Amino acid sequence: MAPKIVFVTQFPAAADSARELAPKGFELIIAEARGAAYNAALADAEYLVGFVDMLVDPQLYQAGPNLRLIQLLSAGYDRADIPAAQKAGVPISNNGGANAVAVSEHAIMLMLAVSRQLVSQHANVAGGRWRGNDVPKLYELRNKTLGIVGMGTIGKKTARLAMAFGMNVIYYDIARLTEAEEDDLGVRFRLLRELLGQADLVSLHVPLNDSTHHLIGAGELAEMKAEAIMINTARGPVIDEGAMYDALTSGKLAAAGLDVYDQEPPDADNPLLALDNVILTAHMAGPTQESNQARVRNAFDNVQRVNRGEAPLWVIPELAQ
Repeated sequence: MAPKIVFVTQFPAAADSARELAPKGFELIIAEARGAAYNAALADAEYLVGFVDMLVDPQLYQAGPNLRLIQLLSAGYDRADIPAAQKAGVPISNNGGANAVAVSEHAIMLMLAVSRQLVSQHANVAGGRWRGNDVPKLYELRNKTLGIVGMGTIGKKTARLAMAFGMNVIYYDIARLTEAEEDDLGVRFRLLRELLGQADLVSLHVPLNDSTHHLIGAGELAEMKAEAIMINTARGPVIDEGAMYDALTSGKLAAAGLDVYDQEPPDADNPLLALDNVILTAHMAGPTQESNQARVRNAFDNVQRVNRGEAPLWVIPELAQ
């Protein structure tokens, strides 16, 4: 009997990619989470692939007693039930950096858009307002110091892109690079407090867990330069949203570029939405056409590794042996 992969998605494009890249010798079931097809297939499935939001279910391991791997299409896994996975002995792997290029490019895009006031410039031209006497303050990235918090796959790619713009890059991570790795990448380690005080722009690239929840709060924001820019393409709760609003409206923080929020989608009355020194995107840093293919490719590669008896790649740290 062919090993079964349950691929959970509500997006037709993802389903098309799954059919195109499905490995031979496997039975592929494409289903929506918790639908009839999903429930029926899970009983004898060995591999479950999908975004973490669709796979959160306290009864998952009882419903899928034969699971050998849960393969996420996302990099983040903050909503995964880690204690349940530990108890069941089922590894959870993330997407192996499939969206790293997309997210790093998006972070740079937000840096440029904020520094050049792209949204307000577009609105002025589209609204028939051609400069006049109100020339905005616009800034270059060259020679600016970028502080990257979280030097994983995405952080490293962001660093390389930033240096192509002539930026100086410092970083903070609890998993510090070796000196040789720092030399090769061209970055230098700083303690978080040092980084916040020295950086002209700060870009967050950490997972959301107990240690990173509100990693950037009122105290950390107070360490930053008044003319600094905050970029967040990681997870919303990494920043204390209320404290960031206060900093942005009191002149303690110049601007922000945000792709993620405490609540998604944010409430219509979220005060951040009314600020003209903030540029917002809808948690869209990762899903490009290229990264969507890469997610599925990495997922099926990992499934085949486990099926051959090899250890899975990209197991989340809490479950890594």
